[in-house]
Amino acid sequence: MTPPSSKPAPTAAPPASRGRRAFVASGNRSGDRTSPDVRLGLRENLGQFSLLVLVNAFVGGMVGLERTVVPLIGSEQFGLVLRTAIFSFIVTFGLVKAFSNLFAGGLADRFGRKKVLVAGWVVGVPVPFMIMYAPSWEWIVAANALLGINQGLAWSMTVIMKIDLVGPRGRGLAVGLNEFAGYLAVGLTALATGYLAAGYGLRPEPFYLGAGYAVLGLLVSVFLVRDTREYVRLEMEEHPPEPNPLSFREVFAKTTYGDRNLFAASQAGLVNNLNDGMSWGVFPLFFASYGLGVGRIGVLKAVYPAVWGTLQVVSGPLSDRWGRKGLIVAGMWVQAAGILLTVATRSFGWWLLGSVLLGLGTAMVYSSVIAAVSDASHPSWRARSLSVYRFWRDLGYAEGALSAGIIADTLGISWAIGSVGALTFISGAIVAVAMREPKKVSPASARPGESRGVPPSARGRFWRLL
Repeated sequence: MTPPSSKPAPTAAPPASRGRRAFVASGNRSGDRTSPDVRLGLRENLGQFSLLVLVNAFVGGMVGLERTVVPLIGSEQFGLVLRTAIFSFIVTFGLVKAFSNLFAGGLADRFGRKKVLVAGWVVGVPVPFMIMYAPSWEWIVAANALLGINQGLAWSMTVIMKIDLVGPRGRGLAVGLNEFAGYLAVGLTALATGYLAAGYGLRPEPFYLGAGYAVLGLLVSVFLVRDTREYVRLEMEEHPPEPNPLSFREVFAKTTYGDRNLFAASQAGLVNNLNDGMSWGVFPLFFASYGLGVGRIGVLKAVYPAVWGTLQVVSGPLSDRWGRKGLIVAGMWVQAAGILLTVATRSFGWWLLGSVLLGLGTAMVYSSVIAAVSDASHPSWRARSLSVYRFWRDLGYAEGALSAGIIADTLGISWAIGSVGALTFISGAIVAVAMREPKKVSPASARPGESRGVPPSARGRFWRLL
């Protein structure tokens, strides 16, 4: 008689609902090695997450180079009079960045996140040198086309890769930290270029910073950043499968108008960047028309993105706890108040307060909207949905600059600013009517016995306060 085996019974596998369990991804094609264990979560991936925060600071710094100085280069060095001509660099930037965003998600799914990130930096390296030594305005416009590709690919990848790393339970925090790094760098660089321009002139000294950002961003991305597709595979293992995989055309339609939450988020993102595009081009000229020097203009142009970036460390996690909708609606209305206060007043103190309000409102909106898009998207097409959202959002740069230029040339700068403020308020009202707070932000990631997604006691708390 064979004695019973003393080998212990196999331990049951942990339930699939445990979003942070270890997952051994498939190995290389030869099958002789496997990749290291992959875990979802900020703490588990703190090193890579921190590197991506640093990379996005370099990405944001590239945009900050232009916030204060480039509109003044157009009017003072190249003698451009029409606002539509001066704002042409923003229109070009916005259009190219929008279409780069549109294709970034598909490229990331096909070739990997890291390769797309590196490609974005390769395209961005020439930008500061082209602006420094541009012999004509057309060179500035061409540099902004390259900058649009750089931003569309590199910024998209830093957002997507952070969301990949943390999983469903910390999307708002991940996006908040990403946007904090990017837009704080925008603000600090805008401030630095303003002071450099006041001390040394509009070119080339303010753009030396950009050369450093581009080289460092490329080196860190090539040698230190790792791809995150295996993290997506882990999340998909723990997520209900899509019965009918969506094509890119179906994802585009669903994100644009087919889903009420995705529609509300897309139009809010577009209007958010429409008012940013207006402020980028119009505000330096508006402030200069009342005798403000380039140094103080730099302060005003720095405060807005600095407040925007810094407060997303708070607004991102709050959207995880309180829900997305209330922060988005209130944020759009605070933006509108900041814009209208700016156009209605004529002193530096009031303009500073307007810039603070504009930054506060944008901080409430920005990470909340990206997290809302992530909530409404299946992991299998989330990168493409985020790309479509970012397409519509960054198309707002072009629409804001173009419409503000046309209105400023026909009716005056004040009308251009005021009309955008009114449109921003209307956009917030659309979100209030159209968006629905999801009951379950992340069904598969909650631990047994936990309330899934936003806690019922907290969900919509901010919205009820409105």
